[in-house]
Amino acid sequence: MTALVWFRNDLRSLDHAALSAAVAAGPCRAVYFLCPAQLDEHGIAPIRRHYLRRALQALAEQLAELGIPFDIIDAAHFRHIPKMLADYCQQYGIAQVFAHEELLVDEMQRDAACKRALSIPLTLLDDCLIHPSLGTKDDGSAYKVFTPYSRRARQSLREHFPRVLPRPQAQAAATATARIEAFGEERDSDPWPVTEKAVLDQLREFCAQRAVKYSDQRNFPAVDGTSRLSAALALGVISPRQCLARLQLECGEAMWDAKSSAGNWFNELLWREFYRQVAFHFPQVVKGRAFQADTERLRWRNKREHFAAWQAGETGYPIVDAGMRQLAQTGWMHNRLRMVTASFLCKHLHIDWRWGERHFLEQLIDADFASNNGGWQWAASTGTDAVPYFRIFNPTTQSQRFDADGEFIKQFIPELRELSGKALHQPKNVAGYPQAIVDHKESRETCLALFQEIRD
Repeated sequence: MTALVWFRNDLRSLDHAALSAAVAAGPCRAVYFLCPAQLDEHGIAPIRRHYLRRALQALAEQLAELGIPFDIIDAAHFRHIPKMLADYCQQYGIAQVFAHEELLVDEMQRDAACKRALSIPLTLLDDCLIHPSLGTKDDGSAYKVFTPYSRRARQSLREHFPRVLPRPQAQAAATATARIEAFGEERDSDPWPVTEKAVLDQLREFCAQRAVKYSDQRNFPAVDGTSRLSAALALGVISPRQCLARLQLECGEAMWDAKSSAGNWFNELLWREFYRQVAFHFPQVVKGRAFQADTERLRWRNKREHFAAWQAGETGYPIVDAGMRQLAQTGWMHNRLRMVTASFLCKHLHIDWRWGERHFLEQLIDADFASNNGGWQWAASTGTDAVPYFRIFNPTTQSQRFDADGEFIKQFIPELRELSGKALHQPKNVAGYPQAIVDHKESRETCLALFQEIRD
């Protein structure tokens, strides 16, 4: 009897527990359900769609080398998958289905429906560094603050270092692969590596050369100081276990020190896990609700002209505008600027964080629902372990501190290329560049008043 591996956001053949289990169970096939309507509902960015198609193509080629038939089925929408999966299994005489567990509420409901629709076992395997049901306090409750979570996670991972699974043995001779056609609007993602070799080379280079400088370089957008692996991690082209194994190989004991550069990058992997466990234990956050319920009463101003100026990178604050233009032009934004631009939208323009959360989903190649939601609620002071509401980034200070010479700003705002010093970071009356649309001090006072209203 044939086994089936169902691919989701885990588009790789290395370190794939579900694929390994399916191959071990006997001859196997593979399937991926494409849901264009679901992508539309969630506003998935055209650049991410193109990256997804490239990732599927790369996976199809890997599976062809293993002699595993791979079908990509247009399911239109999540709700159609249970019946389509049951029909597929009947058509090919599938005896058992293997997949990695997905932990967001819609995906868990889909999998429950699939189990009801199938007359054969659907085995869901863990694909986390630490499963949310295990990464809890001693009393079984979920962590709401990252630092104690990360301490517990580090201890657990050090005691039980996760194994990276090898690629399964080929079950038959290699076969040809069909070309995967476009689905919906796309935007070129070619600058982002997607093949297994290219992504692993990227991981090796970062861990061997730049991880030791991560703490010093990670906050400067003009410096190539980050891994740029977020897009591959978001679609599971590479696993966090592979990242951890390579980090240990290149950096050794230093990775276990949270204050070291290697340990700092380890933290970034743990932030991904933390936001997944938040979404698992507190599913309201992925249903458009604030983690801190009282902040639902915030009276956001929601001026559409201000939102449009923010989207276009026309706020008159150079570091904010450069970040937003980087997003619009490249489909990616440096992490420091994600915090700065998100804070500016919520605390200077007083616009609901959900507007920004959706916009990032519509633009980012590496959009990850749990991490994107967690980051926005952190910036808006509505989430778990959020920045205190009275901590409000001064965009001019951020600009001076993290792009003092304006190298990054000038790359994305050509109107300011001839300026330096204060004139660059606080431009006034520059041809082609807008005046600041709000005053920092006044906006800060308004923000504090808005939060005070819900606390009185």
